[in-house]
Amino acid sequence: MKKLIYIFCIACVIISCARMGSPDGGWYDDDPPKVIKAIPEDQATNVHSRKINIYFDEYIKLEDATNKVIVSPPQLEMPDIKAAGKRIVVELKDTLKENTTYTIDFSDAISDNNEGNPMGNYTYSFSTGEQIDTMEVSGYVLDASNLEPVKGILVGLYDDLADSAFKTKPMLRVSRTDSRGHFVVKGISPGTYRAYALQEADGDFRFTQKSEMIAFSHDTFEPSSKPDTRVDTVWRDSLHIDALLQIPYTHFLPDDITLLAFTHTQTDRVLLKTERLEPNKFSMYFTYGDSLLPEIKGLNFNADNAFVIETNEMRDTIHYWLRDTMLVNQDTLQMDISYRMTDTLGNLVLHTDSALEILAKVPYEKRMKEKAKEIEKWEKEQEKKKKREEKYDSIFPVKPLEPKYNVPSQLDPDQRLIVEMPAPLQHCDTSAVHLYLEIDSLWYNADCIFRPVENSIRQYEILADWKPGLEYSLEIDSAAFIDIYGLVSKPYKRGLKVKKTEEYCSLLLYISGVDAPDSTIIVQMLNKSDAVTKEVKVVGGTAKFNYVIPGKYYFRAIVDLNGNGKWDTGDYDADLQAEAVYYYPKEIECKERWDVTESWNLTSKPRFQQKPQEITKQKPDKAKQLKNRNAERAKQLGIEYLKTKGINLEK
Repeated sequence: MKKLIYIFCIACVIISCARMGSPDGGWYDDDPPKVIKAIPEDQATNVHSRKINIYFDEYIKLEDATNKVIVSPPQLEMPDIKAAGKRIVVELKDTLKENTTYTIDFSDAISDNNEGNPMGNYTYSFSTGEQIDTMEVSGYVLDASNLEPVKGILVGLYDDLADSAFKTKPMLRVSRTDSRGHFVVKGISPGTYRAYALQEADGDFRFTQKSEMIAFSHDTFEPSSKPDTRVDTVWRDSLHIDALLQIPYTHFLPDDITLLAFTHTQTDRVLLKTERLEPNKFSMYFTYGDSLLPEIKGLNFNADNAFVIETNEMRDTIHYWLRDTMLVNQDTLQMDISYRMTDTLGNLVLHTDSALEILAKVPYEKRMKEKAKEIEKWEKEQEKKKKREEKYDSIFPVKPLEPKYNVPSQLDPDQRLIVEMPAPLQHCDTSAVHLYLEIDSLWYNADCIFRPVENSIRQYEILADWKPGLEYSLEIDSAAFIDIYGLVSKPYKRGLKVKKTEEYCSLLLYISGVDAPDSTIIVQMLNKSDAVTKEVKVVGGTAKFNYVIPGKYYFRAIVDLNGNGKWDTGDYDADLQAEAVYYYPKEIECKERWDVTESWNLTSKPRFQQKPQEITKQKPDKAKQLKNRNAERAKQLGIEYLKTKGINLEK
């Protein structure tokens, strides 16, 4: 009975409140714009006009047409696309091709002007020939390094199957990926095609610059279609389903093209900058490394044996530590620097920067003033101590060498300790590094190794066979380290405890699905930020993680083709894809004292379905939806009407 009263009430309200607009309690405009006509007509043939007018039943607006509206075939000269009142005007600048289907995909860029009701995805098409091509293909573009969806990258088709086509010809038909990395290429004629992706930089719709992100595949496909049905859900409200409808539609294939995008390693070598942020060193930064280091000729100083040289692993960053304090105090270093750089033909040639001046960021005079203030402050403190008859110093103390000890009080059994020096050392006494182990309240010598970290001149590592549940003492004697400026380290002592085995979980993954007998598979354990917490190599088809801290983890596998222990990008000219990456599609929870075992077939799911949404950084954009505010308004008005009659429906 209550339901009948409610329906009757709504009917009465609708009849009595037929005025449009919401300020007076009437109805909202919740209807999306509708196309009422187009000139030329949508799907028209034998079209030769480059100006298109699309008319709507209300005033509309066009959002971000430059990025959202895609014209295919691609236009080398940017078309003029704009909203004008109740119409959209498109002016194509390129000459129309004969017997070609043109599509203008507006995506979700069209909405009404007043309420912002989205029209939904809309595509207009016409043909310059006798027939319209209506086939479609779709798929995904993912970042090859981490399977992140690539948003906004151009996807294009070629019917020329030669590898050179991607670099010499514009794409035949194009689309652009959405926030899910998904694309749909429309208006395709029957034939055989290849798909490519291009993060275009120069507007020529072909791969011409190594800085452009690309994806390519040698797989070919022929567009096809079949009748199919999909299930549409009709919601009664936000919580309840009213009906499930079987909707017939044309299913275009293939719909699962997956392109893995990468950027070439930038091998062109150019000097980016030189700087001297600290008075005791200057640095050179290149776009790419070189096996040969630059040669330096001092113009106002003697460069022979003047530096301790520090490089990173790629040798594209070089630090020159000044040995002589006289040079450290010199504000300007004048020099000729000779190094190899890439010429216009891509070859490394010798180049010299003459009379280059390297200026200290903080001048010597200012540094001396700051030092004088420091000494003055120290002298005042000592004078106060003297007056209070406290112990005081009469000689300003020499600053000691202060290594950075990365030594936690609690550590994992497989953890290594790192010591970083503020400057290169001239003396390192490894015999002054001691490790002691406590057993039954007694301390015993424990073996440890103190050695430089590979490819580093200022980092050292401490390795030991850490026993779970036991306590250690790391002790380093005074003067164990002396840097190139004569600064001496103080003694160091740190107690540390190795966590018990019971505090950890062990995890075993059985890996299958990839036949790569000559390659190494690296499995990485990831946290919720997609950052690596541990990594192991697959041995005998298994990846074993020991001493796993309890928590929830995700996993990535890299097929390391060249065995260098890291992921490598691809190279189009060498016909080399980026090294394959896979994600375990679910999280794995590890608890204390658990032994977790899982099987992982790397290829059991297509790549675009593998990465868990929880760690995917490129989230899907929120779909534009009709507001449907009139349903709520009708309910509100109906309740108010019933209240005037003394009926409280809300009870």
